[in-house]
Amino acid sequence: MDTALIRQQLDRTIRSTRLDALGERYEGKVRDTYRRDDELVLVTTDRISAFDHVLRQTIPFKGQVLNQIAAHFFAATEDLVPNHVRSVPDPNVTVATACTPIPIEFVVRGYLAGHAWRVYRDGGRTLCGQSLPDGLQEASKLPEPVLTPATKAAEGHDEDISREAAIARGLIDAETFDQLESYALALFASGSAMAEAQGLLLVDTKYEFGRTPDGTLVVIDEVHTPDSSRYYYADTYDERLAADAPQRQLSKEFVREWLMNHGFQGKAGQTLPDLPDDFRVTVAERYIELYEALTGQAFTPDTHPDPEARIRAALTQQA
Repeated sequence: MDTALIRQQLDRTIRSTRLDALGERYEGKVRDTYRRDDELVLVTTDRISAFDHVLRQTIPFKGQVLNQIAAHFFAATEDLVPNHVRSVPDPNVTVATACTPIPIEFVVRGYLAGHAWRVYRDGGRTLCGQSLPDGLQEASKLPEPVLTPATKAAEGHDEDISREAAIARGLIDAETFDQLESYALALFASGSAMAEAQGLLLVDTKYEFGRTPDGTLVVIDEVHTPDSSRYYYADTYDERLAADAPQRQLSKEFVREWLMNHGFQGKAGQTLPDLPDDFRVTVAERYIELYEALTGQAFTPDTHPDPEARIRAALTQQA
């Protein structure tokens, strides 16, 4: 995309919204959510977070990119697993059915990376009740995808939990767990096939589920976006694995790396740096690359000078 177009949008991003007529408002790290009766309006803003901190600067088009990647994968998987989406009336907005969340994240891993690798490196061979074979290295492909659930902590980091422990603690019943495990593995198989078609490997991802008012289990939040998933580039995977070299990743890791290079990892006493405009433009370009790499489609930005006014108009028209 034309860099000048991104730079033009630096002062036209969505930091926060005030759409109070839509109902009760909740502000997360990235989304502003409005609830009225059984309907949610999810506005994906241009905020960006890292190390559990929301940065002061926004990223042009980031909200559009994430919302439309999620919409792409929700549509592509709706024949496998029902989801909460009702409509996508604006590039930044998804209208969804309000659900009662299942208090467990269903994390599926196809490769040994991230948290799973750290456990394995330190001698662990069991993760959430799943056995891992000896002889693996970082980024090794697992014999088959494994489900490693985690509790969704209100504060701090999520915690691994086995099927048996989740049931024993009353977080979920056995029938529901088994149904959602089946859903998660089906979604992962589909996501892996879609990624391979784009020259990518779906390393791991998390799924969140909920119950609609009529009791239907559906996938909620997001599916296969770079904020919830890790991808490797397929063309260099074998070579880098053989050399025990870091894999090329498709993720927002480059933002964390920039922050670390500027002395910030979210630790006590560290000062959160400001993102200069040139870097904000670079981040926007990388997110657009993510969209195009994952979907195989060209990204078409909406450059409206007042995005919140555009959102209000779209929601009014839908109503």
